[in-house]
Amino acid sequence: MPRSIITLLKTLTWIACLVPAALLVYGAISNNLGPDPTARLAFSTGLATLRLLAITLAISPLRKLIPRLNWLIRFRRLLGLFAFFYATLHMLTWFALYNNFDLHAMFIDVTKRRFIMAGAAAYLLLLPLALTSTNWAIRKMGGKNWNRLHKLIYLAAICGVVHYWWQVKPGVLTPTDMTIVFAVLLLARPAIAFAQRRKPLSSAT
Repeated sequence: MPRSIITLLKTLTWIACLVPAALLVYGAISNNLGPDPTARLAFSTGLATLRLLAITLAISPLRKLIPRLNWLIRFRRLLGLFAFFYATLHMLTWFALYNNFDLHAMFIDVTKRRFIMAGAAAYLLLLPLALTSTNWAIRKMGGKNWNRLHKLIYLAAICGVVHYWWQVKPGVLTPTDMTIVFAVLLLARPAIAFAQRRKPLSSAT
């Protein structure tokens, strides 16, 4: 794909990824975040994180299923970093607005509420991925070690979905859609690998 098209698509990706943040800023300025602005901030940033993680995880299966989409790999790092950006905003909402920067209150929150523990685990799993997202880190770690480390994104996604389920009230099925999406994306990898291993055998027969 021509470089100019890639540049244009990256610009559009930046704009699309910043839309949720822009809407929240506009809502805050216009006092239009609803009766519980803090809850709205937490929900919106958390949902944006999960959606961007899902899009990031979708890139590898798409490239394997449709080789002509190999150029999507150029967007994976950008999307992953935006997922971390929204995860950080989500954590800051909890840290600053819910706990008023009180470390003791945060510790109690983590130990007493399991959905907070799952969310904190998801963020801590994403943190080393964001810190090693540079070309320098890949060179220093080596490709194999870097790939092993970045498989933590699967655990982070699972923890994020668990965090979502544990946060909602019993009987609320809002997290179902994201759960199905992540289940499909995680199961697609071994399924595609199995199909690719069988393909040479089928060709030989």
